[in-house]
Amino acid sequence: MTDRGAAVVGSGPNGLAAAVTLARAGVPVTVFESHTTIGGGTRTAEVVRPGVLHDVCSAIHPMALATEFMRAFEIDRRTEFVVPDVSYANPLSDRYSAIAYRDLHRTAERLGADGRAYANLFRPLTDRIDDVVDFALGGTMLRWPSDLAAAAMMGLRVAEQGTPLWNLRFRAEAAPALITGVAGHSIGSLPGLAPAAVGLVLGALAHTTGWPVPVGGSRAITDAMAADLVDHGGTIETDHRVTDLSELSEFDTVVCNTSARVFTEIAGSRLPGGYARALRRFRYGDGATKVDFVLDGPIPWGDPEVALAPTVHLGGTRAETAHAEREVSRGRIPERPYVLLAQPDEFDPSRNPEGVHAIWSYAHVPAGSDTDMRERVTAQIERYAPGFRDRIVDAHVTTARELEAYNPNYHGGDFSAGAITMPQLLARPVLGTDPWRTPLPGVYLSSSSVSPGPGVHGLNGWYAARSALKHQYGLPAPALGIDA
Repeated sequence: MTDRGAAVVGSGPNGLAAAVTLARAGVPVTVFESHTTIGGGTRTAEVVRPGVLHDVCSAIHPMALATEFMRAFEIDRRTEFVVPDVSYANPLSDRYSAIAYRDLHRTAERLGADGRAYANLFRPLTDRIDDVVDFALGGTMLRWPSDLAAAAMMGLRVAEQGTPLWNLRFRAEAAPALITGVAGHSIGSLPGLAPAAVGLVLGALAHTTGWPVPVGGSRAITDAMAADLVDHGGTIETDHRVTDLSELSEFDTVVCNTSARVFTEIAGSRLPGGYARALRRFRYGDGATKVDFVLDGPIPWGDPEVALAPTVHLGGTRAETAHAEREVSRGRIPERPYVLLAQPDEFDPSRNPEGVHAIWSYAHVPAGSDTDMRERVTAQIERYAPGFRDRIVDAHVTTARELEAYNPNYHGGDFSAGAITMPQLLARPVLGTDPWRTPLPGVYLSSSSVSPGPGVHGLNGWYAARSALKHQYGLPAPALGIDA
C-alpha cells in the first residue's frame, strides 16, 4: 500500500465503479472529471428547457439490476427503480404492436402463430439468465464459460439470428420485429452476429430482471456510486480535464475511463509501438443523433399498450429496420430511420412538473453526421402515434458531431466508444485475458472501449480496479455491499 493512491480519469459508471472498488480496498482515490457535473453516460439535466429533466445519454438500464458488479454493490438498495411489466414495444402500425412483457409466456401469447417459436428461442436463455449474463459480460470472451450449456445455447441462437437464417423459425412479422428492434441497440448492419448477441442478451433480460427506470433520472445511479466513494475517503474533482498522463505522476495507479483513442492521446509517446498501433486500429462505429422533446401530454400511441413500455423501438418490420441500418452503414441517412425512444415520465412522474412529458429519442446516422434529424424522427413517431406532432411544446437536437463535442469519447457520435463487432468483442481493444491492464506500469483502461463493452453495468471499471488491486497492491477485491 501507498499514500500516493490512485487517480481515475472520468466519472461515468465505469470510472466510478473502479473508484469505489479501489477506495473500499483502502486505496486513496481521486476522480478527475472534465465536466462540471459527474456521470458520463448517466447524466440527467435540463436539456430542452429550464425545469424539465432529460437524461443526457442513456435513459433505461437493462443491465443495472443484472450484472455482478451492480448486484454486489446493491444498487437496488441505494437507488429506487421502477421495473415495468412491459420492457419494450415495437409498433408495426398505428393499431398493432409487438410487446415484450417481462412474462415470456404472456409475450408469446400476444405473438400468435409465432409465439411458440419466440418462446423456444428465449426460454433456454431466460432459464439460465445468470449464466448467460456471465458468458456475455463476465470478463473477456477468451475465458472458459462457467456454464457450457448456456454458452452453447447462446452461440447457436446468435448463429441463427445473426445470419440470413434469422427468419427460418418465424412466419409472421411481429416476433422478428421484436427481436430486431432490440438488436438495433448495437448500431450495426443487420443481420449480424454482434447485433444478434446484443439483442438476445437484452431480450433475455427483458423477460427476467426487466428494463428498469431509475427514479429521478439516470444520474441517480452515479450519484449513489459517488456517495459511496466519498464515504470511503475518495474525492472527486470536477471541471478538471486531464490531457497528459504526466499530470498524474503523483499517483501510483491511473485508471482511464476514456476511449482507446483518447487514451492514446493522453499517453502519447509513452505507449509501446505495437500496443499503440493496436489501439489506433480499433474501429469506431456509426453514430446517433439525439432528439429530445417536451410534450404537453402523453404520446398518443395508436396502440395504447405502447404507453406501458419505457422503451419503444420505432423501426417497423424486421425488413424495414434492417434496411434503415444498412443505409446508415453505407453512409446514407435513411428516410425512415430506426428510432429508439424512451418515455420515462410515464413511470417516474416525480421527475418533471405535472402535465409536462419529457421524451428522449435518438436515430442512427453515419459517423460524424451533422444532419438535423428532428423532422425524420418526428415523422417516424407520428407514424405510430397520430397527433404526436401537435403535442410538441419544444425540442432540442444533438447531432452526432455535437455528441462527440459533448463527450470526446463518443467519436463520430459513437456512444459505445468502439464499434460492436465480433472481432471487437473478442479483442476489445486488444486480445488478452487482462485487456484492462495496459503496458504502462500502473495504468489501466476502464471505458466501453474495453471488455465487456458498453452499457451501464460498471463491469469495465470493476475489472480494471480488480486488476490494479492485484498487480499494484497485492490486494483482493473488496466487498461492495452496504453493510460490508
